[in-house]
Amino acid sequence: MADRDETRGLSTAARLRGGRRGLTLRMLGAELGLSTATISLALRDSPLVADATRLRVQALAAEAGYVANRSAASLRTARTNMVGVMVHDVINPYFAEIFRALEAALNERELAIMICNHADDIRRQRTFVDTLMQHRADGLIMCPAIGTDADDVARIVDSGLPFVMICREVADIAVPMVRGDDFAGGRALTRHLVAEGHRRIAFVGGRRATSAGRERHAGYVAALAEAGIEVDPLLDVPETMTQAAVREAATTLLALPSPPTALFGFNDLVASGLMSALRHAGLEPGRDVAVAGYDDTDGAAWSAPALTSVFNAAEEIGSLAASLLSAQIHGEPATPTRILIEPELRIRASTRFVPSA
Repeated sequence: MADRDETRGLSTAARLRGGRRGLTLRMLGAELGLSTATISLALRDSPLVADATRLRVQALAAEAGYVANRSAASLRTARTNMVGVMVHDVINPYFAEIFRALEAALNERELAIMICNHADDIRRQRTFVDTLMQHRADGLIMCPAIGTDADDVARIVDSGLPFVMICREVADIAVPMVRGDDFAGGRALTRHLVAEGHRRIAFVGGRRATSAGRERHAGYVAALAEAGIEVDPLLDVPETMTQAAVREAATTLLALPSPPTALFGFNDLVASGLMSALRHAGLEPGRDVAVAGYDDTDGAAWSAPALTSVFNAAEEIGSLAASLLSAQIHGEPATPTRILIEPELRIRASTRFVPSA
């Protein structure tokens, strides 16, 4: 009883220092009413923790003499056989094809994948990255969210977590990266539409804050310039990615005084929505208006009409990314390997007509 009375006058830090066992994150969390994860993030200056909370945690840890448990930290060197894979749209069949290739290649190396859909929310992406680090994942393969900057990527690299970027690129930092050549693909598809006789070609979809969105559009612009066709801003409809937005865009385009004769969908999902919208308006894709997509996902060749699309090497991207990551996991240094895969234009019935005017 006397011992208990004596402790009442001690500060929180003093009581923690006087504990019989080593001071732990759990003990700090119990004193501050915070989770162990929050305490850990605060001690590592994570931006996911509010400034006031971070300062409060760090002040108590310093006053109480907290020292990180290096024996526990050394567990980072142990293999968990888990790899994080993060993209912005898990329902897109193109990413499903990448997942399939990744899983097959990583399973051969006795690695399993954890999938995160960050939905282009940078905060969700950062949370997942922190979770992977806390659980000592063996590596990360990521299609970066909009807003990812060089500092975000450098933080991952500096942590020592094996890392490969896919499908999108972040400016001002060089890391292992695998993606299709979006500029070349956008230009090839637009050249085909021009060769088929089209002068009014709309570009629908694509987020210009991403490398894929910018470069496919840049390829479209370059091909039009080669043909002496001026870009009409009314035919350029960026950020249109949901089916509802695609239907609205198609309605607006068809209502123009001089509507497009061809529609370039940023990906096959956008192209599919455009074909549905055309039929709803009483027009037949491939006969009344040409429609093309990108990625050449499973089923594009079997749509009605068969969809012209740019094959974007999902399986090759997945396999190469798995190899680059596996090499890092097994001790090879991460080199800024930048692999651009040449796309392949696959022409089908959806763009096989010559407009009358």
